[in-house]
Amino acid sequence: MSERRVKVENFGCRLNALEGDVISQAAQQAGLTHATIINGCAVTGEAMRQARQAARRAKRDDPEAQVIVTGCAAQTDAGQFSAMPEVDLVLGNEEKLSPQAYRRESAQVSDIMQQQTATPLMNMPQTGRARAFVQVQTGCDHRCTFCIIPFGRGNSRSVPVEQVVEKCRQLVEQGHQEIVLTGVDVTSYGPDIGVDGLGVLVRAILHHVPSLPRLRLSSIDAVEIDPSLLDMVIHEPRLMPHLHLSLQAGDDMILKRMKRRHSRQQAIDFCDKLKSQRPDIAFGADIIAGFPTETEAMFEKSIKLVEQCDLVWLHVFPYSQRPDTPAARMPPVAGDIIKQRAARLRAAGDQQRQQWLDRQIGQQMNVLIEKPGFGRSENFAGVLCDDNLPSGTIVTLAVTGHDGTALQGVAL
Repeated sequence: MSERRVKVENFGCRLNALEGDVISQAAQQAGLTHATIINGCAVTGEAMRQARQAARRAKRDDPEAQVIVTGCAAQTDAGQFSAMPEVDLVLGNEEKLSPQAYRRESAQVSDIMQQQTATPLMNMPQTGRARAFVQVQTGCDHRCTFCIIPFGRGNSRSVPVEQVVEKCRQLVEQGHQEIVLTGVDVTSYGPDIGVDGLGVLVRAILHHVPSLPRLRLSSIDAVEIDPSLLDMVIHEPRLMPHLHLSLQAGDDMILKRMKRRHSRQQAIDFCDKLKSQRPDIAFGADIIAGFPTETEAMFEKSIKLVEQCDLVWLHVFPYSQRPDTPAARMPPVAGDIIKQRAARLRAAGDQQRQQWLDRQIGQQMNVLIEKPGFGRSENFAGVLCDDNLPSGTIVTLAVTGHDGTALQGVAL
């Protein structure tokens, strides 16, 4: 007989992973003892395929277990998963956080667009993570032409400042040295609850939780960054010198067709400004390869953007058509060309990262030890180090080299 337990498989973003802890707790509170819960992602067609594949595999590997599908995958296409013989229950993104939902026998997926507030996550310890994650908002008010996520998460909804500050305080008391603020569109934080931007929240956390050594932002939209937050990114040493930017493309026409809110030059100017005022800052970015109508000349501008913005941690997404989005009706780029362009973008990102890693040799870095032999620098570089350094502590290391992916450091 197979082991009886509740197993959660998370796909996609950091917020999904954080909610996975809540899902596990909610399901157990509901009395489930033998279930596999697929917390799926919908950002690409490949992500949807992975969710379906995971559901089939779960039932094949453990026929006695209840298979539940939830997350953005279920929210955006409940009918597809309900029709799968391997799936016993489908729950939407709001329902997955409620113990009561796991007692149902039929699909429960409410209209996410009707949600007016961010459902607070249960207060749960994150003992398995050196870096703790705190949700500050969910949803997105923008309608990029390629993106289905607003229909999985709803409109932007912010968690009140007091709740976020209290959660950060609890995590620091539990021993965490770094907190990452996460959400779907974190730089949209505040207006729905009468707060003037994410900078207000960041300042409140740093002020009211003075014992927190490191605060980090997850993916941001640079054009939305408010003046207060920008000032802290430049001048506040406890706010980590690392930003992951939602850039998506390097050509202005493609950006317009994506319905993005920044130009190519604005992206370059933003990175140049921060680099000049906080030289140790490192940038990551999301870029899509092969968006509909993208010509070779347009694509070359995305390649050049990698160097011009010094993008060290690059996430490349081959364009994936999502049903019912405006981009799905635009003239597509051939699939083989999309794959080639994605590979070329990744190669450009690898080259940029190699050059950046070379420049770090000889530097001293404060590193949060995440597990034996591995830590994370303030600017998000992975650092290989002595296995004896205790996890969860911040140590100063001298960078002696790198292996092409991570730095190598020795304790001073």
